[in-house]
Amino acid sequence: MRDVAAAGASTGPRVLPRNDPRQYDDLAGEWWRPDGAFAMLHWLAEARAALVPPATRPDALLVDLGCGAGLLAPHLAGKGYHHVGVDLTRSALVQAAEHGVRVVQGDATAVPLPDGCADVVSAGELLEHVPDWPRAVAEACRLLRPGGVLVLDTLNDTALARLVAVRLAERLPTVPRGIHDPRLFVDARALVAECARHGVELRLRGIRPQVGGVLAWLLRRARASRTPGVVAAGRAPRIVPTRSTAVLYQGRGVRKG
Repeated sequence: MRDVAAAGASTGPRVLPRNDPRQYDDLAGEWWRPDGAFAMLHWLAEARAALVPPATRPDALLVDLGCGAGLLAPHLAGKGYHHVGVDLTRSALVQAAEHGVRVVQGDATAVPLPDGCADVVSAGELLEHVPDWPRAVAEACRLLRPGGVLVLDTLNDTALARLVAVRLAERLPTVPRGIHDPRLFVDARALVAECARHGVELRLRGIRPQVGGVLAWLLRRARASRTPGVVAAGRAPRIVPTRSTAVLYQGRGVRKG
């Protein structure tokens, strides 16, 4: 895995600060690689989609904030939603559109969509990248119609999360270096309170990748890397619940009507 701080093969190395959105342009070719730098986002997308109920009406809309290249799309198949993805990164949106997502280029803190338009809002691996996460939460709740469902996952603002998600995880090929700024991590209690302010009772649970699955995946990846062009085949690691929300956690809530 190349370091995003030294990406940009065509223009020479450049140094980018942590959480700089230009990293996603440098890593555009990684989105849909099952053994690439964004592999863990695929695992998290599958777990997040499991929180999304089947649509209850023909024109049901799911708004996917911070959709990236549309990794949620395959896991929504058959659930009956029109899938609209919002993201700042044009190179990612091009790929999302190729996977059936109706794309909107925009900021998660000022989404160019009307109030109450969404049956479901997904904010996966987004809030820890937003300098003003309460504004993003307010937008997510604004988009929900009464009875609509908010699903999200993010990193907690704890010393343990900073150790695990930055200092340790960035040594593995599942997290690009510099992709997170730990100063932006989201306190779980503050997030619940902010959602409540906007009429959404958010329930949280801790999650983590299944250790055995990750070790098997890393072994397959190491073997595949010895042969150019070969990818690590096999079952992707599962995201499983854990008692603690101290590192990575999911949230699900319903907007009051």
